[in-house]
Amino acid sequence: MKYLAAVSLTALVLSACSTADQPARSSMTATATQCNSFDATVIGASNATRQWVAATDALPAYCEVSGTLAPASGSTIGVVIRLPAAWNGKVLGIGGGGWAGNVTIQAASDGLSKGYATMQTDGGNAGTDVWANGWVSERPESAIDFSHRAIHEMTEAGKAVAAAFYGQPHTRAYYNGCSTGGRMGLMEAQRYPDDYDAIIAGAPVYTLQTQTSAVFRNQAFAADGRAGAFSAEDLTLVQTSVLAQCDADDGFTDGVVNNPAACNWQPSSLQCSGAKTASCLTVGQVTSLQSVYDGRRASDRSYAMLPMRRGGEAGWSFFVGTSGSGEDSSRGGGLGGVYPLANPGVAWNMLGMTEADYLRVRASPFAALYEAKNPDLSAFFERGGRLMMWHGESDPGPSPVATLDYVQAVMAQNPEAADQLRYYTLPGVGHCRGGPGADAVDYLAAMDSWDRTGTAPERLIGRNLQSGITRPHCAWPNVARFNGAGDANDPASWSCVARTT
Repeated sequence: MKYLAAVSLTALVLSACSTADQPARSSMTATATQCNSFDATVIGASNATRQWVAATDALPAYCEVSGTLAPASGSTIGVVIRLPAAWNGKVLGIGGGGWAGNVTIQAASDGLSKGYATMQTDGGNAGTDVWANGWVSERPESAIDFSHRAIHEMTEAGKAVAAAFYGQPHTRAYYNGCSTGGRMGLMEAQRYPDDYDAIIAGAPVYTLQTQTSAVFRNQAFAADGRAGAFSAEDLTLVQTSVLAQCDADDGFTDGVVNNPAACNWQPSSLQCSGAKTASCLTVGQVTSLQSVYDGRRASDRSYAMLPMRRGGEAGWSFFVGTSGSGEDSSRGGGLGGVYPLANPGVAWNMLGMTEADYLRVRASPFAALYEAKNPDLSAFFERGGRLMMWHGESDPGPSPVATLDYVQAVMAQNPEAADQLRYYTLPGVGHCRGGPGADAVDYLAAMDSWDRTGTAPERLIGRNLQSGITRPHCAWPNVARFNGAGDANDPASWSCVARTT
């Protein structure tokens, strides 16, 4: 859950409307004088401040308004609104990551550069350690803020500030977030359907199954005295073997499996016939690897451990305790911090967590606050809202299997979703960014185009800024396939075709 800088954007809009249809605006620009004389208390905070920030080579000039909102006793929601000198008339909400919000200028830079008034929050907790979440069980109002209230309050405050500052209301409201930011976007569509015209939700950590999956994956690799543990070299061996079998299935060999769900590579193909060597896996390793590919269902048929996709194994260790220690850098996705809410008085034991513990976590009051799993988006869709969802196929944190499950549930329950929801899978891409796939995508521009034209993008163009790989990412249920000729880095050389599975 870490590529925390702003990776999520949500846009709800009436499909055929564009900014060209809006009445003329009295002022779309701002100056330092205007900023310095602006009554920042419009934000709704007694400690409100404002300051003018001069333009740089990377960013336009903007007025920054900040303060702490307190919609309930014990609630402390830090918000930062940035108002560009040349405004496009739209506001952009930005989500956080891990167990933190995000008020950084890095997260706002893309939106500001495009002329959006940006809205950010610390999520109700000023700390920036994305895995330190003991405050969730210590401060009930902060738990509510982080679960859903902070983004809503930020949005209302941001809209009011923009209207007062520019002298007219916004024309469109978009949201963008990945990971926790993706969950926040889905929560907006579910709980506050009037907040945004369009929402972009990437790799959403929308239930606590992301956290329980991290714990049970750690257990799988630590089982039987670490018999299933993997070194970095073992993981690379596995990925190389997977690619050898499945990379070319899309018509081109490039180090990426385009449709991992259709890849039938089996861990047993690498099982040692004798002693362990650098070119084979032990029985314990084969067993642990197969278990994380398959996932683990609880007695209620939900996934206690979500499946992992084939083809991105070399990047798993960032979120998974593949070394067999039972620990990982995310501390089990931060589950330990919320465990006391589900199991009062019970000591947290990552290696000892059971299915019964999992069921209690999912049935806890905190889960009811935090999880954004409701597929009923009728109120959002009925007012014209659009939802763009995406997920990297090699994500070792939240599983793309869970995101697809949610997309399909929304499709089944909401007839409008056929026109107003699009889902994109990004082959070879890790959590929000990273990996050998084409991970750099301008989601905001794609959503803005969809909003203005009413035409949903049937493919997004991504690029890997390190390798230069450029690929189209097709809207579900299609997947990209190389046409057999031409430059593989030219999106025109690829077609969106039906998936085989």
